[in-house]
Amino acid sequence: MISSKMIKLAQNNSVIRAMFEEGNRLAAEFGRENVFDFSLGNPNFPPPEAVKRAVIDVLTDTPPTEIHGYMSNAGFPEVRGAIASSLNAKHGTAFTAGNIIMAVGAAGALNVALKTLLNPDDEVIALAPYFVEYGNYVGNYDGKLVVVPANPPSFQPSADALAAAITPKTKAVIINTPNNPTGVIYSEASLKALAAALEAKQKEYGTSIYLISDEPYRELAYDGAVVPWVSNFYKNTLVCYSWSKSLSLPGERIGYIAVPGEIDEFELIFEAASIATRVLGFVNAPSLLQLAVARCLEEKTDLEGYDANRRALYDGLTARGFECVFPQGAFYMWVKAPDGDDKAFAAAAKKYNILFVPGTSFACPGYVRIAYCVAKATIENSMDGFAKLAKEYGL
Repeated sequence: MISSKMIKLAQNNSVIRAMFEEGNRLAAEFGRENVFDFSLGNPNFPPPEAVKRAVIDVLTDTPPTEIHGYMSNAGFPEVRGAIASSLNAKHGTAFTAGNIIMAVGAAGALNVALKTLLNPDDEVIALAPYFVEYGNYVGNYDGKLVVVPANPPSFQPSADALAAAITPKTKAVIINTPNNPTGVIYSEASLKALAAALEAKQKEYGTSIYLISDEPYRELAYDGAVVPWVSNFYKNTLVCYSWSKSLSLPGERIGYIAVPGEIDEFELIFEAASIATRVLGFVNAPSLLQLAVARCLEEKTDLEGYDANRRALYDGLTARGFECVFPQGAFYMWVKAPDGDDKAFAAAAKKYNILFVPGTSFACPGYVRIAYCVAKATIENSMDGFAKLAKEYGL
């Protein structure tokens, strides 16, 4: 018999991935152009041309043994130094290479952070709605996920609700801003309130509570919105970043963890996280991609294209009577199920070859997530189906 933990995961495979596979099945039956798959956050926009040039340049001007060989588990020092300098210029931090650990995407970074921090039965708090895999990541290290309920209609985090969920066994809190699935950016006021609540609980219990900020959507912010840098408000912060969305490189699995020098037990955490990178089997982040992204730190994906999709989808859905949260960042539309049943709403949409993810998957029933990182034509051509769906619900 295989691992009981894995049997459970296999039986409860991600709804998001299941929807993605359903999209492939429908595409084979009806033609890809007749299926409107909004299930997966897989960017349709290509990486900036500078990324392609950087990869070619690295392959051309760097010795092969350096490109393809091992390095420190934390990553190339020069790459980490370049990232530190970029962060310092943007956020007023004082990082060096010694504060950055290269990671296998944000998912790898989160697993390294949790491997470093958790003992069995330690509690990790997530604020609903949250990315579905957080529970699996915490479970990897025998931790316990504690969920703080959603705070509609703003979906800003509630410091009071967070404080009520903290116990002496709380080791970490995971936040995600801009948020998947709502597209909400946590405000400076919200983050300061969270920081105050965490500081108070640390003092009350005599423990260290680490705030893990999951930030793959940091650069996807619209209308001049600012995404605050979390460690400026709370010293015990670990920032987990990925270029999957900002440079449209989800399959390349490249990111980092930023560990502020003032964090409790900094030296031990940094060393342990570097070792966790090795013992989890990553060994190090992909070497070629480390060297390439270091040359593209100021590059951005097609934000105007995402913004055009955002507006087209929001305008199209609201014109047909659907109630949506207008996203400030990321590339997801958070839509209220007309009768409150998100699973039935998603099932009804499939009749019109429209695929999106029920909010139950994000611990927030009553809503659905629609990923608009698709071709604009997909949004435009889906509107007839959405009109029929709206009529079915009497909108």
